[in-house]
Amino acid sequence: MTDRSAADTAEQPRLWLVATPIGNLADIAPRAVQVLREVSFVACEDTRRTGLLLQRLGIGRRPLLAVHEHNEAAACEQVVKRLVAGETAAYVTDAGMPGISDPGQRLVESAAAAGVLISVVPGPSAPIAALAVSGLPTQRWIMEGFLPRSGEAREARMAEIAVSGHTVVLLESPRRVGATLAELAQACGGDRPAVVARELTKLHEEVCRGTLAELATRFGDPPKGEIVVVIGPAVSAAPSDDEIGAELANELAAGVSARDAAAAVARKLGVGRNRVYPLAVALAGARD
Repeated sequence: MTDRSAADTAEQPRLWLVATPIGNLADIAPRAVQVLREVSFVACEDTRRTGLLLQRLGIGRRPLLAVHEHNEAAACEQVVKRLVAGETAAYVTDAGMPGISDPGQRLVESAAAAGVLISVVPGPSAPIAALAVSGLPTQRWIMEGFLPRSGEAREARMAEIAVSGHTVVLLESPRRVGATLAELAQACGGDRPAVVARELTKLHEEVCRGTLAELATRFGDPPKGEIVVVIGPAVSAAPSDDEIGAELANELAAGVSARDAAAAVARKLGVGRNRVYPLAVALAGARD
């Protein structure tokens, strides 16, 4: 397998998406440093923070162009124009992977539409780090980002989380995290397992595991630092014999056999056939 370095491709017109540390500077990838040093210019969420980062990485002064949520439309057009003209650019946000609950998605979309080559230098991401360390199921998960602040939109998202069979990852401010956890406990049930990851990779990193009710109490006083909340999936209650019986009655009323009715209901409700079949036989016998 050939290992291509950034130097092999840095001169080709392209947009590099570069992940930056979420706290610990040592997490920066060597390839990220190389790309940031060699591109024509660096587009970034905050020129001051990025300038300081480059200085700390020993890269020195680089041409910087601000691309953030308030100027994204006009700035994306400027970046893409320069890329099409033959320049190379890296895009970084204040921390983590661009485009993941950060600006960047619109820039990628615009560059792709213009036929610009796009590459990624993967690295730190607070949502992925929190999910990995949570110990909650990772086979299927949803990134919700920040919830709506209030109103029907917030209530609707809470209701979706309450019944989701996926692990859910949320971002929240330290000032609001206690209230949000309390709302989630009310919507999802206080015993729903969850994790609050605070200040990941930093000196005061903290990973708190418990139920939503326990965590709401623990974070009643606003903490300091960056927060990621991970919520375990909803666990569906097993259907009762009455619920199974009602479904069997519908199947039997359609004229199918007890065996076929049991098979259909077992599939529909996700229940073992060995539990459903005796109920089907009894119900069919009562009808005869």
